[in-house]
Amino acid sequence: MAQKSVQLDQEKFSCCICLDLLKDPVTIPCGHSYCMNCIKDFWYAEDQRRIQKCPQCRKEFITRPGLEKNIMLAELVEDLKKTGPQAAAADHCYAGPEDVACDVCTGRKMKAVKSCLICLASYCENHLQPHYDAPPLQKHKLVDPSKKLLENICSHHDEVMKIFCRTDQQCICYLCSMDEHKGHETVPAAAERTEKQKELQERRQQIQQRIQDQEKDVKLLQQEVEAINGSADKAVKNSNKILTDLIRLLQKRTSELKKQIRSQQKTEVSRVKELQKKLEQEITELKRKDAELEKLSITEDHTQFLQNYPSLSALSESTHSSSINIRPLRYFEDVTAAVSELREKLEDILRDTWTNISVTVTEADVLLPEPEPNTRAEFLKYAREITLDPSTANRFLVLSEGNRKVTKIENQQPYPDHPDRFTTLFQVLSKESLAGRCYWEVERNGGVEIAVSYKNIRREERKKECEFGLNDNSWTLDLVSKCFRFWHKSIKTPVSGPVSSRIGVYLDHRAGILCFYSVSETMTLLHRVQTTFTQPLYAGIGLFNGSSAEFVKPK
Repeated sequence: MAQKSVQLDQEKFSCCICLDLLKDPVTIPCGHSYCMNCIKDFWYAEDQRRIQKCPQCRKEFITRPGLEKNIMLAELVEDLKKTGPQAAAADHCYAGPEDVACDVCTGRKMKAVKSCLICLASYCENHLQPHYDAPPLQKHKLVDPSKKLLENICSHHDEVMKIFCRTDQQCICYLCSMDEHKGHETVPAAAERTEKQKELQERRQQIQQRIQDQEKDVKLLQQEVEAINGSADKAVKNSNKILTDLIRLLQKRTSELKKQIRSQQKTEVSRVKELQKKLEQEITELKRKDAELEKLSITEDHTQFLQNYPSLSALSESTHSSSINIRPLRYFEDVTAAVSELREKLEDILRDTWTNISVTVTEADVLLPEPEPNTRAEFLKYAREITLDPSTANRFLVLSEGNRKVTKIENQQPYPDHPDRFTTLFQVLSKESLAGRCYWEVERNGGVEIAVSYKNIRREERKKECEFGLNDNSWTLDLVSKCFRFWHKSIKTPVSGPVSSRIGVYLDHRAGILCFYSVSETMTLLHRVQTTFTQPLYAGIGLFNGSSAEFVKPK
């Protein structure tokens, strides 16, 4: 009852404009009180009419009344605020914009605590009490407060809809069942609710089971994230250490080579300077003897000349000039050439090995793979530009169109020797390695083998280890006598499908998928391979006499 009294007092001391407790209360001549700012704002909005009026009784004032703070009313409001938690609780019971308001309350409405499906009305705690006390009202169905009670009324007959039409799957009133829904399968709404409730429970169980399953998956994925992060951190740390050690080794070898070169430089310079010094001494001695001979040669006294001549020592042969060979100074240029050769070998190793490392990194995928592309637009997302590697081309093959086209010719080409060159088979590999998802197209003319291969396929001699499709290092589709055949490990698989001049190749290295398509106005799958690729792959072309093939840009 104390709470009810506070509520009543609070309503009396509330401003009817802002519906809150009075702030700086003022009383106008008609006796009604308002917040000072509220009445000022109200009258300011009414200025266009030039007549001020009371918001409650509508009494008009020819001149705007002066406003003075009502001190006594202000003190009463302050006392009301000091009621503490009870006042706050009472204020909390009033309905806000988002709340369901009591349909019985007048003035400032209280929050509804229940809605009655029979009365189709919502009640606050005070006005709900008759539903607990009066026996006829105790049978009414009470539910949580709802703003949608009017949706339970039939829009045609203004009756409560208590029947469900299974034929039309909608709620209806009893008049509807005798009118437009006559002859339909109808049941009480409560009975249909029971059936639907069973279905709902089953769906909830399914959802809850899926939630449990997915929560387990989330935990597993979280563990996987932690494992990935830990593994990645460890890989970065270990890789950094290994590569740092490699850099240090190269720096050490560089320092050792520098010291060796400088030491050899010092030795050679010392040897040359020693020889130079001996030659300079010999030159000095020769000049001295030449001066003696010159002096003797100008002696006019024949007797003196003949007596002194035997005392001159015979000219000794030089022991140095014969050992000096005039040659280009290329001693240390050979060292530079050797270092350059080492660099080229390291670059080749790094290029191939680094591609393998990159593939290994990209294969660290714990999630389910994306589906294979189905439409041409999806294939084009993975389109790759392929160029051929001249160092792998057989000498009877000519590359053109920026190394995208290869043609079989009759005359051997003067290609330099290279360990990657196919010597007996008319084959060539791409320059680019293939990893991840790739798609490319080949326009062929004549008999052609379209292949993918590991780089370590043999290049010399006519053996199974060299030819595309006859070993475990390559997979190939060839066109011979107007029919397709697929080859791997020397096993031939006939392939049926439309013969076209353009062949599309799709590779998913990570998933181990290789597909060949006949491309015209549509794409037709010719053959699909599911395997495990253990190394980076390269696109390959094998040609027969008079044939050619070109890697074209898919459109």
